[in-house]
Amino acid sequence: MVETRSHSLFARVRAHLRSERPPKWWQELLFIGAIYWLYSLVRNAVPGHEVGAYARARHLISIEQTLHINVEHTLNNFVNSQHWLAYCCDYYYATLHFIVTIAVLVWMFVRHPMRYRPIRTVLIWTNLIALLGFWFISVAPPRLLPGYVDTVLKFHTWGSFESPGLANASNQFAAMPSLHIGWSLWCALAIITLAKRPWVRVLGALYPLATLFVILGTANHYMLDAVGGVVTLCLAIGVQRLLSGQQPFRRDVIVLPDLATDRELTRV
Repeated sequence: MVETRSHSLFARVRAHLRSERPPKWWQELLFIGAIYWLYSLVRNAVPGHEVGAYARARHLISIEQTLHINVEHTLNNFVNSQHWLAYCCDYYYATLHFIVTIAVLVWMFVRHPMRYRPIRTVLIWTNLIALLGFWFISVAPPRLLPGYVDTVLKFHTWGSFESPGLANASNQFAAMPSLHIGWSLWCALAIITLAKRPWVRVLGALYPLATLFVILGTANHYMLDAVGGVVTLCLAIGVQRLLSGQQPFRRDVIVLPDLATDRELTRV
């Protein structure tokens, strides 16, 4: 009897997860707020492991040199040499990460409510999986290493981790994986999947590429951090699909009727 009830409860939960239904705004605000609060709490409580973080940073650089993908230093020097570009990149890094992601969530909620839940759930799983990386693979970002320039600190733009407020509120060694890449790629997939205008889809596709340039040029991440962000998003898509049975980023295909078959039926 107990086993039957457990099976019935599991079946109901599974059916609920796999059902397509429009979201309710107040539930989404509470849900996303609670998830982000939990994410921020755990992320910023992650032990710094400072010695290990610097050792892993040097190890990442060594791996990138072997793979010939160590472009951070070159891009950082280029951004640092162009004051206007450094300002743009610093404010891009500090603001668009949140603004674009929230804008995409609101756009999906309003314009594509039946597609909202599975795509939103991918973003949540991306954050939760990233916490494992922050906890177990703390890494010092390039800007804390000799030879790199912290553009925010040099040009006194908003968002410096050296300021007392941010230094006490955020863990500087939570760099692997890069959620700037994870979130921007999530935004791109959502836009490419749901947007009808080609130019909007093109902008969506360019967004993670621009983000990659910014996180490397400002010396906030390594190329392998970006790879970690992509892997994290892929794992989140896999978890969401396993739990819900839905392909979150499928493009709806309109199946046109077979005109020849229709004509045959008309004759009959």
